[in-house]
Amino acid sequence: MRTAYRVETVRAAEAELMATLPEGALMQRAAAGLAAACLSLLGRGHVYGARVVLLVGGGDNGGDALYAGARLARRGAGVTAVLLGSRAHERGLAALLAAGGRVAEDPFEALAVADLVLDGITGIGGRGGLRPEAVPVARAARGSDAAVVAVDLPSGVDADSGQVAGEALRADATVTFGAYKPGLLIDPARAYAGALRLVDIGLADHLPSVPDVEALQHEDVARMLPVPDEESDKYRRGVVGVVAGSARYPGAAVLAVTGALRGGAGAVRYVGPAGDAVIASHPETLVHTGPPRKAGRVQAWVVGPGLGDGPGVADALASDVPVLVDADGLRDLDPEAVRRRGAPTLLTPHAGEAAALLGTSRESVEAERLTAVRELAARFGATVLLKGSTTLVAEDSGPVRVNPTGTSWLATAGSGDVLSGLAGSLLAAGLRARDAASAAAYLHGLAARRASGGAPIAASDVAAALPEAWRDVTT
Repeated sequence: MRTAYRVETVRAAEAELMATLPEGALMQRAAAGLAAACLSLLGRGHVYGARVVLLVGGGDNGGDALYAGARLARRGAGVTAVLLGSRAHERGLAALLAAGGRVAEDPFEALAVADLVLDGITGIGGRGGLRPEAVPVARAARGSDAAVVAVDLPSGVDADSGQVAGEALRADATVTFGAYKPGLLIDPARAYAGALRLVDIGLADHLPSVPDVEALQHEDVARMLPVPDEESDKYRRGVVGVVAGSARYPGAAVLAVTGALRGGAGAVRYVGPAGDAVIASHPETLVHTGPPRKAGRVQAWVVGPGLGDGPGVADALASDVPVLVDADGLRDLDPEAVRRRGAPTLLTPHAGEAAALLGTSRESVEAERLTAVRELAARFGATVLLKGSTTLVAEDSGPVRVNPTGTSWLATAGSGDVLSGLAGSLLAAGLRARDAASAAAYLHGLAARRASGGAPIAASDVAAALPEAWRDVTT
């Protein structure tokens, strides 16, 4: 599992560690890891004569870049520093010059022929995008043929929120120190970070056991997924009820049921007007015309996909089992009705639906996804899965989970219906809401990658690839 910590937490850990080390030792550790990453990118046989440009701000990130540049210069690289801001790290600059590096007279001339650029303009405390004087240099770096490596964090992005509130320098790779920062894992900032590399500088023992953000990996998801034993039958494995679809949108019901059938529950009970379409696609489904309270016992409900103005949301929320609310079910959802429930509730909005629930704009949700998902979870007292380029899962306390799988081709009609059915089935199989949402998002994204292979896909392709994604995770 990848874990990420807010700037305040990282700085407190660094202060504790520095108190036990000689002066400057922590920066030297960071610089050594940064230089090693640059050597790997350049190729060890191509370091001598390589042209490296350091974009140096006035903070510690600039010092990291200067010390790393000194190490590269000693290996034979031609290293040039572009000094931005009122001052540079004195000892770092002295080390660079002593190793044969130089300070650029014309930054644009140096960048035009660079093989590698180190972005040390701003650090993890930077806010509000690049300062005006740094913008032309950053644009020249990005417009060159050089690979751009961010030092700890791409300059111009917010380390804590992932917000990009101005111009930022997009990196091909980011070398971060001690711990991941939330902005490296969450869009829109994540898109600026490129490939991530974590350098161990000894912070682990000084960080809290509970992170601010976490990202699951295969082995984490494998531990969550239900596995039937010899005594299992379809009812012991759980029955998920799906309230979805309408005369106008029967396909939403089919896709939600398809996702549910792939999710580990023993049976799927469909309730709604699209029964004929559901049975035609999935004859194993148990179909009832409704209302949900009369359809038979389930261990979880999924309500909302393609429902239009149809009934069912109130019945599901009045039940004593976990409920997933998606799409049309989220419209005018009453926070108090959700908070009064004695069983878990999982809400799965996209940015537009989240904005409506929060009374704000879609743009503000997309700009500050971490803030939005936390606020929704707190307001409704529910688990919230915020869909989008970075899918986030939050409860009203504890770490936010960020989903690392997926592809841009997943932004296609009906894919959310498949996800809802899958997550609801995991709820019915006994997973906690947070785990059901996280595991479903992970499998859903993995299935989309498998189905796409870089080409367009439909929601039904994602559903068809779920069994292979499940096997990828568990074997």
